[in-house]
Amino acid sequence: MTDQHPDPEPKSWEPDDLDGHTIDELSDYLDRDRTPADPSIDSSPGCQLALTALERLRRVSASLLETQALTEPEPDESWIKGIVQNISRETRAGRTIPISHPDPIAELGITEGSVRGLVRAAGDSIDGIIIGRSTLHGDVTVPGTPITVTIDATVSWGSNIPQTTELLREAIIRTLELHTDLLIAGVDITVHDIHTPRP
Repeated sequence: MTDQHPDPEPKSWEPDDLDGHTIDELSDYLDRDRTPADPSIDSSPGCQLALTALERLRRVSASLLETQALTEPEPDESWIKGIVQNISRETRAGRTIPISHPDPIAELGITEGSVRGLVRAAGDSIDGIIIGRSTLHGDVTVPGTPITVTIDATVSWGSNIPQTTELLREAIIRTLELHTDLLIAGVDITVHDIHTPRP
């Protein structure tokens, strides 16, 4: 299935999304093993979300590039850049999704960016698949509105695609039901690439 829904969100990674920091600064911070500690980064929700996503990407990409290096001297890293661009969307708060509470006075919510982070974390729990982009379709600000999640993903060579995507779908639904009040009508997954060294 191809995602035909418009995406109103900008795809650039602006310093305002990271409390004044840039992706290069965060990457350098990871290279230094987060030392010396930078309170402006450590106290920023956007920075923490981006750092977590970048750490996961580094772990996955290091493994794949090591495999490719056996037969391919100059591996194509364009897929990594694409994932980094999509991770940037997760630092944007986006819409606020309400969470029910027994106290009628209490107003609880979770940001759309945080939900996309949950979706990516669910994907990380499934071997052989990497989530590149996730989008929530439907009015997430109105409780009870059916929401469809669309996913672009890549799989590793040798993975059973139907089985792997079904495991991913179940993991996403389970995660969102646990942490949000969203009514998930469906999870549409498009596999657009397979990672394997060229012979």
